[in-house]
Amino acid sequence: EGLMPHAVRQLELLGATPAGKPFRGVRYLDGNHSVTAQFGSGPGLDALLAARLSKLDVAQIVASDYARALDTAEQVRAATNAPLEIWPELRERNFGELRGRSYAEIGVDIFAPDFAPPGGETWPEFHARVAHAFEKLRNLAESLAGDLAVISHGLVCRSVVERLVARPEGVAVPEVWENTSLTVIGARPPHEIALLNCSAHLAGLEAPPSAPSGAV
Repeated sequence: EGLMPHAVRQLELLGATPAGKPFRGVRYLDGNHSVTAQFGSGPGLDALLAARLSKLDVAQIVASDYARALDTAEQVRAATNAPLEIWPELRERNFGELRGRSYAEIGVDIFAPDFAPPGGETWPEFHARVAHAFEKLRNLAESLAGDLAVISHGLVCRSVVERLVARPEGVAVPEVWENTSLTVIGARPPHEIALLNCSAHLAGLEAPPSAPSGAV
């Protein structure tokens, strides 16, 4: 058993210091497959992103309330001294009753355009939520003297870039959003993209071993 970094930091704020050793890697087992990855050495990915953002004029941070986004947001707040707001509408798409189940167990393409996860969001519902959040972000950004840092998730980023901003001619929407990648969008219409899915701050990190073929 173990605690993720965000949970450890929350316990430390309460004066509790959990015993144990730092994680050096992770292994997933499902009875038929085993996938092991070693964590890269040095600062975490979120700390490297925070160091990059510390060189900008970040005036406000807004983040999803999911733990993985909050962990990054806390690092950015420490590096920039900018205030942090938590917006649940920046959450990843809600897959309802399918959350926590493997793709193999589900047995259907959950990303298909017409797939409606039981108890979750359809694509139109998800895109509408993201559009509403983006409008709030746009109004907030226009009111700031500095930059607005938004920390969310891959499908949210894809929805914004695909539907709500001006992409340079010939630039495709990324199929994969790199962990802690940085995208820079103009605060005012047409919200032009200045930087897309950039992970230059991760250059030189040791990549984890690739998963064996067929592993889930």
